[in-house]
Amino acid sequence: QVQLVESGGGLVQAGGSLRVSCAASGSSFVINGQGWYRQAPGKQRELVAVITRGGSTKYADSVAGRFTISGDNAKNTVYLQMNNLKPEDTAVYYCYAHYVGLGDYWGQGTQVTVSS
Repeated sequence: QVQLVESGGGLVQAGGSLRVSCAASGSSFVINGQGWYRQAPGKQRELVAVITRGGSTKYADSVAGRFTISGDNAKNTVYLQMNNLKPEDTAVYYCYAHYVGLGDYWGQGTQVTVSS
């Protein structure tokens, strides 16, 4: 059974940094894309960053230049390094993995809170 386990969220002051990780397990199918979405209270879930198996990346305009997504294909793990955090980055961050032949799977979410 596919599982995505996130870690690394928490509370940080504005201008600080956090790194969140997401490890996928439970399937031998290939992951060809992983990424992060976030959802703030009262708002829709939005794309933060995605990375393909080949290393291509895409970022939301609001985080470009501050966040960096990276992946370890051998470990089926994706990372999101978040620098210069702002209060508006406060949200629950969800990771996902797209398995070829299976579809998308989601993590349980990790809270990131940025205080001003």
